[in-house]
Amino acid sequence: MTYLLILLALICCMGALDAKFKLFVFARPLPALASLLIGTGIFLLWDVIAIDQAIFLHRESPLMTGMMIAPQLPLEEVFFLFFLCYQTMILINGISSWRAHRGKRLEENLNNIQDARDNT
Repeated sequence: MTYLLILLALICCMGALDAKFKLFVFARPLPALASLLIGTGIFLLWDVIAIDQAIFLHRESPLMTGMMIAPQLPLEEVFFLFFLCYQTMILINGISSWRAHRGKRLEENLNNIQDARDNT
C-alpha cells in the first residue's frame, strides 16, 4: 500500500505543478488527458506483451497492495505508468515554456541595451 500512496502523492505533486504553471492538463485538458490515457495504454500493452513472454515478472512486496489487474500485473503498475507519462509531459512542456520565457527575457535585455546605446 505504501508504494501506491507514494505514487498518488507524486501524481498530486505533478498536478500541482501543472496547475500552477499550466503546463499540460491545465493548459489543454482534453488533448492532454487523451494523450495520457493513450500513453498509459501503450505502456500497459507493452507490459502485457512482456509478461506474456516472461520478460516481466511480479515479485511480492510488503510495500504493494497485492491487488492484481491481470496475472503478474499489479495495480500499482497502472499508476506508475500514468505517473511516468504525466511526469514526462510536465518535464517536456516545462522546459519548452522555460526556454520560451528565457528567450523572451533575453530579447528584452538586448532591446534595452540597444535603446541605452541609442540614447547615448
